[in-house]
Amino acid sequence: MRKFFKYILPLVLIVLSVLTVVVMVSVAKGKRPDRKEEVNPAVRIDAIPAEVASLNFSVHSQGTVRPRTETALVAEVPGQIVSVSENFIAGGFFRKGEVLLQIDPSDYETGLLRAQAVLAARKAQLSEQQARSDQALKDWNNLGREGEPSELTLRIPQLAEARAAVQAAEAELQEAERDLKRTRIKVPYDGLVRSKLVDVGQYVAPGTPLGVTFSIDKAEIRLPLSNSDLAFLELPSATRLDRAYRVPVTLTADGAVTGGEWQAEIVRTEGVVDEASRVIYAVVEVVDPYGVLGLSRQAELKMGSFVRAEIQGLRADDVVVLPRAVLRPDDTVLVANAERKLEIRQVTVVRAEPRKVYISEGVEGGELIVTTSMDAPIPGTQLAVTGEDPPAPREEPEADSVPAEPEAGS
Repeated sequence: MRKFFKYILPLVLIVLSVLTVVVMVSVAKGKRPDRKEEVNPAVRIDAIPAEVASLNFSVHSQGTVRPRTETALVAEVPGQIVSVSENFIAGGFFRKGEVLLQIDPSDYETGLLRAQAVLAARKAQLSEQQARSDQALKDWNNLGREGEPSELTLRIPQLAEARAAVQAAEAELQEAERDLKRTRIKVPYDGLVRSKLVDVGQYVAPGTPLGVTFSIDKAEIRLPLSNSDLAFLELPSATRLDRAYRVPVTLTADGAVTGGEWQAEIVRTEGVVDEASRVIYAVVEVVDPYGVLGLSRQAELKMGSFVRAEIQGLRADDVVVLPRAVLRPDDTVLVANAERKLEIRQVTVVRAEPRKVYISEGVEGGELIVTTSMDAPIPGTQLAVTGEDPPAPREEPEADSVPAEPEAGS
């Protein structure tokens, strides 16, 4: 029995295994499985047609609205403030020449009267010395003396002293008039009060800050521009301020209070490259930003507002405008050709913006540009464009039938 398990049983198992394999091969040869047709499925993608356009490039920047003219008011003469204009408040509008503050003028009016009296006295002394000089000349001639009289005889030194005294009195009178005028605080423009620092009854000394005002005839915005931006602009130089060279700008701002859109112009560049940021600043001018002078019908543009600027740049003809996302890092785009097969097309980029790209060569108008992201695009891949009928499946030729091998023993 031990010999049976050790020698005969393994042989029996091997023979049974061989017979099983022979039977399975015979069955497989007698019935072949149906051949499945190989189908190459199309890749579903989204695409947009390329549109050719002629346009002006737009360069975008941003800045803060600032007044063109701003004044820090200070007292020039000492005294007590006796009146304040109702418009001299933070945010108050005032007109050119309006008296915003009045310093007590009593002492300065007295000083003016004193200076006028001194001038009158000096003029009287000059008239007296002039009369004496003229009389001395007449006496010289009446006595029949020969030669020219001396300066002392004609009282020339006394006459010069009297003239100098008159000039000094006139200067004192002008100073008194200026001091009296300086008691009335006003500015030479229509403006708005930014801050008020004093009020009625307060005593001020020369140099005391009174407030800050700014002009409302024009506002300015400094726009930083890089070298890449300047390549698409034709800007006025720092000295070329002729209106013919000004560049149109559209300003926009968000917000319920400060939001809106305004049309403006670049009137100059500052002519200096910022050493830290390596940009140059273009200055935009907005006329009558508050709309109170009757020079503008645009919405109110408040000082200190942050605005975005769209600057009209150089013109470009026959360029294809596409979304920035379709441009690949190697300056190629994916195109679905007429047979709806994938092409990887090299293009010439004129300008690339954060949202748009402008192409001059490599894509024709009307061609379908693939907008679907493809990690590993393979040229020639069959595409199915969303919104179009899917392409008909390609028919594969049927393989020649292979005759079944005759069964063993037939």
